[in-house]
Amino acid sequence: MPDTITAVTYTIDPVHSTAGFKVRHLMVSNVRGEFSGIAGTVVFDPENATHSKVEATIDATTINTRDEQRDQHLKSADFLDVEKFPKITFVSKKVAPAGEGEWKVTGDLTIHGVTREVTLDVEGPAPEARDPWGNVKTGISASTKLNRKDFGLVWNMALETGGVLVGDEIAIHLELELARQK
Repeated sequence: MPDTITAVTYTIDPVHSTAGFKVRHLMVSNVRGEFSGIAGTVVFDPENATHSKVEATIDATTINTRDEQRDQHLKSADFLDVEKFPKITFVSKKVAPAGEGEWKVTGDLTIHGVTREVTLDVEGPAPEARDPWGNVKTGISASTKLNRKDFGLVWNMALETGGVLVGDEIAIHLELELARQK
């Protein structure tokens, strides 16, 4: 539990944060996309960062791969099924140092109603800065890889040349701007 004297609470600034991903397509290239509907809190304890914690939610309906037809398919029951599972969530369970300004943040990720433990490689937080309106901000970057089938995202199509339409490994990259709470 973070020490209330030293812990600082930040909220994720959804306007300046993105959750991006990439996945193999046709076995020849990568398709990239992102979610814009990110919310949550980070409680960072600079005196004992291992006591820090993260809770975040992504609005799955905000998926954008720059192709409306593909986005609609990804929102359908074949993939995210956003009508039944409109949110993707992450709740941290452990924060461990991984080098200067680097962390391993392990927690429960829920996608498509399935929860699995994942570890994020995190850089930051950046030194705090004050924006022109007097708000104190910082930022972190995080990444991980996961197998989409582990989350029940199993739809695919075999190609006549061999292989499949959609790869199983998803690379995830987060860029989060955080606003310090008063």
